[in-house]
Amino acid sequence: MIPQDPDTLGQHLAREVRVLREAARHGAGVRLDAGAPSAGAPPADEGVCSCGTGGPGHSCGDEGEEHDPWACICATLPAIPLSAALFTPVRDETGRTVDFTVKAGNHVRAAEWLEAPDRQIGRRLLDVQPGAAVGGLVGALDSVLSTGRALKRYALDYTEQRSDGLHRTKLLYDASSCGGKVLATWRPAHNRMELLSLDAQYIASMGWGTWDLLSGEVAWSEGLSSIFRNDPSRPLSLAELCDTVLLDDVPRFGKFLLALVEGEEPPGTEIRFSVLGEVRTLHLVWHPVIATDGLPWSVHVIARDLTSQVRSRQRLAATRRQSDRLREEAAAERRVAAALREALLPTHSAELAQAGLSVAAAYVPAETDAAVGGDWYKCRLLPDGRVLLAVGDACGHGLSAVARMAQQRHALAGLAHSPDTHAGQLTTWLNELLCADPAAETATGIIGHIDRERRFRWACAGHPAPLLLREGTASVLDTEHRGPLFGMVPGHEYETATLDLLPGDLLLLYTDGMVERRGEDIADSIDTLRQVLTGCIGLGPQDTLDRM
Repeated sequence: MIPQDPDTLGQHLAREVRVLREAARHGAGVRLDAGAPSAGAPPADEGVCSCGTGGPGHSCGDEGEEHDPWACICATLPAIPLSAALFTPVRDETGRTVDFTVKAGNHVRAAEWLEAPDRQIGRRLLDVQPGAAVGGLVGALDSVLSTGRALKRYALDYTEQRSDGLHRTKLLYDASSCGGKVLATWRPAHNRMELLSLDAQYIASMGWGTWDLLSGEVAWSEGLSSIFRNDPSRPLSLAELCDTVLLDDVPRFGKFLLALVEGEEPPGTEIRFSVLGEVRTLHLVWHPVIATDGLPWSVHVIARDLTSQVRSRQRLAATRRQSDRLREEAAAERRVAAALREALLPTHSAELAQAGLSVAAAYVPAETDAAVGGDWYKCRLLPDGRVLLAVGDACGHGLSAVARMAQQRHALAGLAHSPDTHAGQLTTWLNELLCADPAAETATGIIGHIDRERRFRWACAGHPAPLLLREGTASVLDTEHRGPLFGMVPGHEYETATLDLLPGDLLLLYTDGMVERRGEDIADSIDTLRQVLTGCIGLGPQDTLDRM
């Protein structure tokens, strides 16, 4: 049964590892305790060299042979594969260590641009390594003398100005006290291949680690330590790693680990971990190391941090969901607005035909995604026998434009029933209504009447002029009386113009969507419309609209 929580998983894993170790012990060799000398070995106090702990004349090697113990130490330096030197302290009058002198050294250079220690013998440390003054190396080496404790992996960011420019490297120092002197070695923190490996890990957001199931030793690369944001010297054990797994992913992670302990090689999988309160998604590929007895004694893992990609996918999914929602809202808005428009826009009653007028109207969107706007028209027989003919355009699109269109159209319908009013008065009153409303937008429109004598008396509020098709010629009506847009100038008195209509005349009223084209002068567009209308000679209103 696969554990469902980190504690149970850790306990289950510990039992599996104990069983594995017990099986490994049966065939393991046994080393005697370090304190028990093996058969035939000389006593510990015979023939053992302890150079550096005795004074001059100390015996080392063959009996009766005497030599300087410091010479013995110095003789071993060339065999050390790291930069190595013997330092003697330099103290001021108060006894404080202010520097060290290079007593002896080997030929190994920690970096190509650094001198070998054997070329620094007899010189001060701060003279041959001037960059060490900033890094506190003198104090670190002095602590070795004062405390007797060895220095382990002391990191020094070493920077030096040379004739060919600035150089920098990170050096790791190890040192121990040696008869009042300090024996130290130093090396670069990373060689060239290690640096390339580090770069690859950081660029690819990846790392690797090894868990020795028998000894319990754990080793992580710096890339894996960076992903989990922990000290590279303190990698997590498998049990500690289980504690960082998100609860929902524990069963999958447990199945993964238990398969490894049994010697299987499971396929890679994505697991989420909690790292310092942040959820990180890792793709893990594991490999068990199988011994000749068939038991896995170690497991390796390669981990790649997919957190940024997962977050990008989540943002993309959220954006898609938002886009889908906006499209659905826009589609719903278009459906509602279209239904409102159809409900609000008039039909052509038989009364107009009885009055001798043939009327047709078309409402066509300029673009598929802009099917709803503020365009409106009104055509109806009034009680006094006149025919109200009006067209307008409330600015904007969508439901707000439809709402403004409805307000303007219904306002005109109410005003039009006032007795003895002409088109100029209706236009003036409608303008006052829009100017008095702080939430209103501007609009354009043409309002006119056709009386019993077939006179068309009309006013214009910033709207394109109507076209007249008469005896095979289409022309634009004069608009010298045109006034400002609705809602622009309070108190403006709109004037009217009168046109006598003849039998067979065709009058075309339209909104600016018919003639506005990006990059084209509107006068040229109106002239194109006029030419198209000229080609509609002999057609009725509906056939003319269909052709246009």
